[in-house]
Amino acid sequence: MRKSKKTVVILGVVVVLVASGLWLLNKPAAHKLTAPTAIPVRVVEVVQKDVPRHTSGIGSVLSLHSVVIRPQVDGILTRLLVKEGQLVKAGDLLATIDDRSIRASLDQARAQLAENQAQLQVAQINLKRYKLLTVDDGISKQTYDQQQALVNQLKATAQGNQAAIDAAQVQLSYTQIRSPVTGRVGIRTVDEGNFLRMSDTQGLFSVTQIDPIAVEFSLPQQMLPTLQGLIKAQDPAAVKAFIGADSTSGDLLGEGHLTLIDNQINANTGTLRAKAEFANDQQKLWPGQLVTIQIQTALDKNALTVPPTVVQRGLDQHFVYRVQGDKVEVVPVQMLYQDSGLNIIQGVQAGDVLVSDGQSRLKPGSQVQVLGDPPQVVQAADAELKP
Repeated sequence: MRKSKKTVVILGVVVVLVASGLWLLNKPAAHKLTAPTAIPVRVVEVVQKDVPRHTSGIGSVLSLHSVVIRPQVDGILTRLLVKEGQLVKAGDLLATIDDRSIRASLDQARAQLAENQAQLQVAQINLKRYKLLTVDDGISKQTYDQQQALVNQLKATAQGNQAAIDAAQVQLSYTQIRSPVTGRVGIRTVDEGNFLRMSDTQGLFSVTQIDPIAVEFSLPQQMLPTLQGLIKAQDPAAVKAFIGADSTSGDLLGEGHLTLIDNQINANTGTLRAKAEFANDQQKLWPGQLVTIQIQTALDKNALTVPPTVVQRGLDQHFVYRVQGDKVEVVPVQMLYQDSGLNIIQGVQAGDVLVSDGQSRLKPGSQVQVLGDPPQVVQAADAELKP
């Protein structure tokens, strides 16, 4: 009886083992080989468009004309006709200095000239009379020569008197201080009633031209041939000025054009200075301000452009992953131009679909799954909690 039970158990174990083996042998092929998993990626299309090339640098704003108003004669400041911060035009009267002493000198010089002219008139009449008398030997030749010398002396004296009048008129004009440039009045350093001297170096105030205005900046010396070509071009090279250190995120302050390259390179820094001029009617650019400038150095027409994340760096060349159906292939490309916003490449066609995100897991022939654009994050205002 016991042998029969053992036999049954053994037969049962054998049946289970045989059934398990048959199941493993007859397992479906789909379960034998794991299906390849598609790699999620994001893609972009190659865009063909005109792309301007730029170079950037740090510059400082400076006025084209800035003048410190100083007195040119000694005297008391009688009137100030402008206020601090006021805009003035060239030739506008800014201030006046006491002119009574200079006017007195001018009147004295005019009186001396009138007296001399009367003496000269009498001497010229006598000279004509003496000339007639010399014909009949009515007077000696010596007397005639002396009269001629007297006329010449009086003429010279009249010229000296006229020069004194002109000098006094110049001094008188200095008592009216006029603006030599169109610009903005700075902070005043003296008040009415102060005695001014020509030796004062501080001056009354400054007048600084604001519109137009210039920006001086430095670039590496390797940019010299490019800048020389831009200067010689028929159309001035466009220059933009931004506030802040980054032209991509800074506020645009103005647009101008390149006007000047300095005549030498700084041997210590290996840089060259250049200057650009800007229209500044809104007065966003201010003398002494630090700005970031951006110069358009070239324009690539019908360029093939992609975001910077598309191009990968290989051992000896750049490449991109191009999507063909549900797989990718490696395409070598040439990098023609790059900046923080886009790259210009060669080796693909406009409209090609390239991988822009997820390249780290790819290899030639990898199966991919194209993801859509990430949803936009909507930031809602925090609501007040109610009790």
